[in-house]
Amino acid sequence: MADELGVERPLPESFTPVDTLANTASSTAQLTLIGALFAGAQNALQKQNVGAMGIFTRSGHIIATFAVVGATYQFTRDATANLRQKQDTYNEAIGGFAAGAMLGVTRRSIPFMFGGGVITATVLSTFVYTKGWKGYKEETFEDEVEKKEAYKKTYRRPLQETIDELGEGRGIYGPGYAERRRQRLLDRYGIDVGPYQGNR
Repeated sequence: MADELGVERPLPESFTPVDTLANTASSTAQLTLIGALFAGAQNALQKQNVGAMGIFTRSGHIIATFAVVGATYQFTRDATANLRQKQDTYNEAIGGFAAGAMLGVTRRSIPFMFGGGVITATVLSTFVYTKGWKGYKEETFEDEVEKKEAYKKTYRRPLQETIDELGEGRGIYGPGYAERRRQRLLDRYGIDVGPYQGNR
């Protein structure tokens, strides 16, 4: 799309609104389950016998912390995306700060609240900006098939060089291999295997 000066400008990306409540409920349930697993592990490692209900009576704060942090992060992130009408790393940073601040609330410390918020926001926004485990890669519109074909052409070695290095056999055969094999068997063992009928 060109503006009044004739400069081409990219079209704005279309934004699809996010279902904040459904995502928040899902994330809260998942993190509550993870918190319950951590609470169960801590309950099992207690020196005194606290019973099965110790997951809730002794370690229930772990479950609550996981649930609150997950709900705060997901709700803040999705609400920010809907208000800004953009999906980018700023949403992760704002959601991460709110979630980290919730960790500080459980410690009842304002410095811990701000520190946790900043650290969590930095980690989450960096993770999303670098495309997670896949690593950062510039988005290009190059076709993957064409890209792989170009790699093959660039790094393909001549057949004779491969044969000189590895020798023939194991699926690597040069031109005239069948006749050379026939002559070698005839010279060494006195057996004539006849002309090869294959495509080598």
